[in-house]
Amino acid sequence: MKIGIVGGGFMGLTLAHEIAKNNAIVKVFESDQQMGGLSTHEDYGAFVWDRFYHVILPTDNFLIELIEDLGIGDKLCWRRSYTGYYVQKKFYSISSSKEFLLFPALNLWDKAMLAFTIFYGSKIKDWKKLEKITVKDWLIKMGGRRTYEKFWSPLLLAKLGENHEKVSAVFIWTYIKRLFKARSSAAQKEHMGYVTGGYKTVFDALQKSLGEKGSEVVLNSTVEAIQPNANGGVTITNNGVEEHFDKVIVTTPLNVIERIAAPSLFEATKAKAPVEYLGVICLVLVTETSLSPYYVLNIADKEIPFTGVIGMSSLVDLDQTAGKHLTYFPKYISGNDPFWKKSDEELKSIFIAGVSKLYPDFDTNTIVSAHIHKAYRVQPLQVLNYSETIPKIKTKHNNFYVLNTSQFVNDTLNNNSVVGHVKNFMDSFKKELE
Repeated sequence: MKIGIVGGGFMGLTLAHEIAKNNAIVKVFESDQQMGGLSTHEDYGAFVWDRFYHVILPTDNFLIELIEDLGIGDKLCWRRSYTGYYVQKKFYSISSSKEFLLFPALNLWDKAMLAFTIFYGSKIKDWKKLEKITVKDWLIKMGGRRTYEKFWSPLLLAKLGENHEKVSAVFIWTYIKRLFKARSSAAQKEHMGYVTGGYKTVFDALQKSLGEKGSEVVLNSTVEAIQPNANGGVTITNNGVEEHFDKVIVTTPLNVIERIAAPSLFEATKAKAPVEYLGVICLVLVTETSLSPYYVLNIADKEIPFTGVIGMSSLVDLDQTAGKHLTYFPKYISGNDPFWKKSDEELKSIFIAGVSKLYPDFDTNTIVSAHIHKAYRVQPLQVLNYSETIPKIKTKHNNFYVLNTSQFVNDTLNNNSVVGHVKNFMDSFKKELE
């Protein structure tokens, strides 16, 4: 069988890898000049690393299994990680149970309510009920308004920006289940991992594996149309050239599918309501000195223009980044935010001023380079009753499928979830390949 996949991000390439293991020929169409989508790499001068920040948890079983399947399991590194909180102009570590108990922003009752919320949330199995209540209302109901305002609200703001009040409680439930599993049961300390060379190593291994099986990834491929073929199968028009496939799977965001897929293919599965995506603007600083001892610093201060600090070099060995320190400063915003209209230089100026405000002793002369990275569609907003709005994977056309992150109804957006989504799809798709 000849299978076409539109989208060479992590989902598209993982999907291609799994399909190619089943004696099918796969061709992946990627519009960008390099593979990876949101997980792609960036040349920072003296080294190459991920454009946006990513981390692997010990409980990311699907992702770890893929890495081992690609023969690069020996490149997986684990390190102790630290979490910080910036509130009332002070930094606090909340990386262990003891530090959490000493966290001064919450009193003992608040901490007890917070612990109850986390414990209760981790035990919930029926996520459908959580779709019908906003995350704010659920967290206040579970742990009280003070705990919400002092602890949860800044975390939600860091991940979702001002849109956090729109989402359902499913959003925080997925994070509770994933992140709090990352603590080692023996030491109650957080451990996180990365692959030597960053995600470029993973994508290079995926491309090599596909090539060995007679499949390929075609870059700079602008897919203009996807149409059903009168003789069966589906035709992809790429850079003006038509190519026939037995089956086609599209992994791009919904707005792209709506633009390129014939109505007879996609209208049948169109969402009841438009899926709203959050985008991200991220300053990446390469510096001579360390900025943060934490992998994640949550910021409870609206005067700071970014919504968190990711100290990649607190986790990744410096030999991976040519002895320089790598730090990400993300700001999650909606599609109509005025920040999108600002130039990269304006954004750098605003963000670096925020870095100086957060770290008064920061010497801007230690900056080796500064980079602004943007992605307009990162996180689908899991609003109330979200599962009723998403497109189905299998459409009314037997040979056309939609597989993308908008279908994460009870999972958080991370690469382990992407691999799991592909694995679930392959359970039934293997039978069709046979």
